[in-house]
Amino acid sequence: MATRPQLIRSIAIVGGGTAGWMAAATCARKFHDGSCRITLIESAEIGTVGVGEATIPPIRLFNQALGIDEAEFMRATQGTFKLGIEFVDWSRVGHRYMHPFGIPGLTADTTVHQRWLQLRTEQDTGAFEDYSLNALIARRDRMARPGANAGPIWGQYSFAYHFDASLYAAFLRRYSETRGVQRIDGKVIDVALRASDGFIESVRLEDGRCVEADLYIDCSGFRGLLIEQALQTGYEDWTHWLPCDRAVAVPCESAGALTPYTRSTARTAGWQWRIPLQHRIGNGYVFCSHHLGDDEAAQTLLANLDGKALAAPRVLRFTTGRRKQIWNRNCVALGLASGFLEPLESTSIHLIQKGLTHLFNLFPDRSFSRVLIDEFNRLALADYEHIRDFLVLHYKATSRDDSPLWKYCRAMSIPASLAHRLEHFRNSGRVLRYPADLFAQPNWLAVLLGQEIFPENGDPLVLRHGVEPLRAELAQIRARLENAARGAPTHEEFIARHCRAPALDTVESR
Repeated sequence: MATRPQLIRSIAIVGGGTAGWMAAATCARKFHDGSCRITLIESAEIGTVGVGEATIPPIRLFNQALGIDEAEFMRATQGTFKLGIEFVDWSRVGHRYMHPFGIPGLTADTTVHQRWLQLRTEQDTGAFEDYSLNALIARRDRMARPGANAGPIWGQYSFAYHFDASLYAAFLRRYSETRGVQRIDGKVIDVALRASDGFIESVRLEDGRCVEADLYIDCSGFRGLLIEQALQTGYEDWTHWLPCDRAVAVPCESAGALTPYTRSTARTAGWQWRIPLQHRIGNGYVFCSHHLGDDEAAQTLLANLDGKALAAPRVLRFTTGRRKQIWNRNCVALGLASGFLEPLESTSIHLIQKGLTHLFNLFPDRSFSRVLIDEFNRLALADYEHIRDFLVLHYKATSRDDSPLWKYCRAMSIPASLAHRLEHFRNSGRVLRYPADLFAQPNWLAVLLGQEIFPENGDPLVLRHGVEPLRAELAQIRARLENAARGAPTHEEFIARHCRAPALDTVESR
């Protein structure tokens, strides 16, 4: 007869922001019967980073799991739709490409790129992104959401969101508190550990209150108040592969068409993000402090805004990498407390979502089995490493030599796992796929081909076909996708029809 588990009776989440309230909302949904007490501790005095405004398609699954209505969520967060990311000046100055969501072609065919590669030098073949419905719609500043009876072409289409992270946290706070989550406004100043095993016993607040729980979720940001300061877990530094260590951020007024994509523009010492929301544009310059000072970075950012700046530039300091364990004893770290990968591919919020998925797939009892903790860490650390490799690819796959940063990136050694992928692709144009990969073949192809990394050979099976059948097939694919893209409304019209947010006053919108 199985031993009855000692069920987790209470969870304390230390820190608010996007990570904290995503955790609280998930816990509230999982323990809707009230069988587990959920407490979130946050201090109004401690600000949040608040730059993670761009997402990838799995965020839709998170919202759906919570039963959140899309239109309500978009209105509450000043949200817009995102069909991909435009990269400017990454391969070389003057060059741009789109990393679209979705799958290229008309069906889930994994060889469209192989056919394109055979004809890519011909004038009428176009760029590889021309075979993506997402890219074609995004380039027109349009947006569509296929209905239940949409044709097979739309099966390859996907989208995500841009939103104001602080408004999203507030939205999830309302969701959580109406479902029983208790919020405590206070600053944690001490963490008590059990003498017997080093587990967290309680946290003490500045006003003297103590909060005890069975399981702790650390959402305290870069400080890692529980996972690092109390448990001394250790950190693995990846700056040698991802050398940018600072960012300066500022919102500005909206201007021009409401684009349904994030833009990343490479600069001499890093790159600039542009995230369009309904009420403003989010901007930032991620840079390497070895090559650029804070003031100069801020000046560069302010000189490259679409509209008037709405606040003073804010500097953020970080070290790319991750904790050596993300679950240590009875503490699980989420968000910036677990590690940091720069927002180049909008993965920060996804890593919070994935951490929560792993936690509840391996949810413990009060014995905190080592088997569960080890498996969680194996999965979570692999998530970080696979995303790391994808980000490093962007820096390595460049022909730029116009500044010290880009010269360093061209020459730097890369993780063996990424080197193996690149060698395989250069050999025959095939993309390796691993179970832990967040980014699938279409994502790798978008960046590899977008940054002009072309294989030496193609797939022998595709090469068996004649050139004329390939040319006719590619022309048909492009024509059908172009026709579908032309029928989509503008992004502005789509939002006005489905989820226009009420106006915010100037102070609140910042």
